[in-house]
Amino acid sequence: MEFRKQRLSLSEAKEMDMVDYLSRLGYEPLKIRNNDFWYLSPLREEKTPSFKVNRNLNWWYDHGLGKGGNLIDFGIEYHHCSVGEMLDKLNGNFFFQKPIVYHSEISNEPDPKIKVLGDFALTSYALLRYLEQRRIPVVIAEKYCREICYELNGKTYYGIGFKNDSGGWEIRNPYFKASSSPKDITTFKNGSDEAVVFEGFTDFLSFQFLHKNLPENSQDFVVLNSVSFFERARLFMEQHQSIRLYLDRDDAGQKYSKRALSMSTKYADESKLYKNHKDLNDWMVNSDKLQKKHLRQKLR
Repeated sequence: MEFRKQRLSLSEAKEMDMVDYLSRLGYEPLKIRNNDFWYLSPLREEKTPSFKVNRNLNWWYDHGLGKGGNLIDFGIEYHHCSVGEMLDKLNGNFFFQKPIVYHSEISNEPDPKIKVLGDFALTSYALLRYLEQRRIPVVIAEKYCREICYELNGKTYYGIGFKNDSGGWEIRNPYFKASSSPKDITTFKNGSDEAVVFEGFTDFLSFQFLHKNLPENSQDFVVLNSVSFFERARLFMEQHQSIRLYLDRDDAGQKYSKRALSMSTKYADESKLYKNHKDLNDWMVNSDKLQKKHLRQKLR
């Protein structure tokens, strides 16, 4: 177990283990069911535990208050302080360890340990909050995604699922990014002569939000679900007269964009829109933050 003591950033503080933090405050769970740790609420008086921490997602929810969130959200409620004051408390008084979570890099060979047990409508608070953080409206996510219950190493988890053309799923939650077998691209055929291409489904959902007023049949779409599936998607893409690429701004994404431009004039690299950001969703999230900041400044 690796411990450290250093100045934490906001993003690092949000990743600190809630169960460990509560223990250091003197609170221990009264019952544990799989990854759910149940406590008497630290935020109010109660006799029956209704404060839950999902250790896999590292999120808490107080059923009595109807509130939840990450460690920073909890600290603000518990200590009645600002974000900056909470960070000062964390940096000044505690050692922390990273929560124990499973990470799986997306590749052409999905993790064979992942078994999808079922898919449902999106209802999980933690997953809806994750979508909110990514600035993706639930009404758009519901159209293309499902809440997935899956088994990994004998334990059950939940995530946002995006189905591919072969029946496999891309799975996301705040701390997990993986795919179930079989791995494949996802296509949407609307009879258009234009194809729009994305690496991941969060960028696809972001595009749907940004262009929500466009007719549904105005474009065809393909989500690669891995940039290495670019070649697999070419047959679908090159059936169209024009192909707009919204690939990531990392080395791999730019490599495939440049290669496509050299192969045919059908291709157009649209990533210049978010040239200072990782991908389309990252640009959308940060653009939204800047707009809110400018609005606050105008109201002062």
